Amino acid sequence: MTVIDIPGSKSLTARALFLAAAADGTSTLLRPLLSDDTEGFAEGLRALGYEVRQEPGAWHIEGRPEGPAVDTADVYCRDGATTARFLPTLAAAGHGTFRFDASPQMRRRPLGPLTTALRTLGVDLRHEENEGHHPLTVHAAGIKGGALTLDAGQSSQYLTALLMLGPLTAEGLTITVTDLVSEPYVEITLAMMRAFGAQVTQEGRTYTVAPTGYTATAYPIEPDASTSSYFFAAAALDPGRTVTVPGLGTGALQGDLGFVDVLRRMGADVEITDTATTVRGTGTLRGLTVDMRDISDTMPTLAALAPFADGPVRIEDVANTRVKECDRLDACAENLGRLGITVATGPDWIEIRPGTPTGPVEIATHGDHRIVMSFAVTALRTPGITFDDPGCVRKTFPDFHHVFGAFPRTP
Repeated sequence: MTVIDIPGSKSLTARALFLAAAADGTSTLLRPLLSDDTEGFAEGLRALGYEVRQEPGAWHIEGRPEGPAVDTADVYCRDGATTARFLPTLAAAGHGTFRFDASPQMRRRPLGPLTTALRTLGVDLRHEENEGHHPLTVHAAGIKGGALTLDAGQSSQYLTALLMLGPLTAEGLTITVTDLVSEPYVEITLAMMRAFGAQVTQEGRTYTVAPTGYTATAYPIEPDASTSSYFFAAAALDPGRTVTVPGLGTGALQGDLGFVDVLRRMGADVEITDTATTVRGTGTLRGLTVDMRDISDTMPTLAALAPFADGPVRIEDVANTRVKECDRLDACAENLGRLGITVATGPDWIEIRPGTPTGPVEIATHGDHRIVMSFAVTALRTPGITFDDPGCVRKTFPDFHHVFGAFPRTP
């Protein structure tokens, strides 16, 4: 059995940084993720005047319920979608003029539904080049609150940003959602907001957030369930290989742990206890059709594993993966095709036929960490796979190649 120490969740770390910065008092994040995305978020907070002290295994954030400590700032969000969406929302609750920009990759990713909602709440916000995209400038003067309608069908991060904003408004916030993708990520948001003292209720697709502010706390960060998917897939690939991830158990907040249910349907043995999740390969990998709308970050993991199944693997309802770090549906299809695998795609689906991937092939990563980590699973059975940008894993797991490289390759 291989026990893997997975770094902290990117999703939880980003939310915890926002909540700690907004809270009254000093919060400590225990075992936060140390990666390019989370460092970029912490750097952005510092640019806005928040005090962030980092030590191994713990980050300490001095909260400022009144908002940024500076009245002007220029914040570079790097490649981080949570940084690029959460920090402008946090700054909007303060007072001052704050400019945000991001990498070319992040500039291509949409912000429109979020910034439209902020304007509905009275925020003076301007996109400098392309409407609905970075760079943008926020002229912040506090937020009264009120009611709004939101389409979160592209990204649940729009809803998360606005929910976390709610306790910082003068009168609270009511959000009615017309469409929502990756709903388990919203459940993470609600649980974490409550841990920091917020009062939020949900009735159907309407969320009501009271203007309570936040209270500082010590918050432990779970291992990243999306990152765990590559190791669980590696276990499912080979009979007798067993992988255990401690810290991800029955009480885990992250919906992406649901990926192991997909592996169970395919034939792997899965055990989830209070403290850990274990996957063991049985030598059986069945084809299946699966809706991955709620766990779409693990779609590339399944796509990279799919050729080794005994029948077609069809992944449905994942249109939002086309607006991630790259168009992940097309990237998966492109690379599987290079490996000699028959693939078909549609607007929101991909179907992969069984086959034997053949190298040598250089995987086109499109600068996307999840494409690299997913096709590392394929490489366990396919000699000659390389990556045109292996280092882009720094976004979420800088040590990935070293840790994953401990798995033996199999014929």
